[in-house]
Amino acid sequence: MTRTPAPDRDPGLQPERTRLAWRRTTLSSTVAAVLAVKASLHGGARPEGVLICALCCTLWLAFLAVAHHRIRTLTADATPPALSPRLATTAVLCTVAVAVCAAVLVY
Repeated sequence: MTRTPAPDRDPGLQPERTRLAWRRTTLSSTVAAVLAVKASLHGGARPEGVLICALCCTLWLAFLAVAHHRIRTLTADATPPALSPRLATTAVLCTVAVAVCAAVLVY
C-alpha cells in the first residue's frame, strides 16, 4: 500500500492567523485596562484605587510589549520561530495578574 504525499500547506496562513489573534488579544487587554482605570477612579481617587490602576496599566504595557514583539516576529520571517517559554510565561502572568486586579476592583 503506497501513501500519497500530503499536499504542501501554505506557510503564510498560520502566522497570519496567529498575528491576528495577538492583535485581538491586545485589543481585549486594552479594553480591560481602560475599564480597570474607570472602575478604580469611580467615586473619587482613593490611594488603593490609584495603586491598582497603576499596576493594571503596568501589566498592560508589559503584555503590549510581548504582543508587539511576537507580531513583529511573525511578520519578519517566512517561517517564524515558536514563542519562547519566557515570553509565553510573561504573557500568561500579565493576563492572570490583570484578572486578579479586576477581581479586587470589583469586590
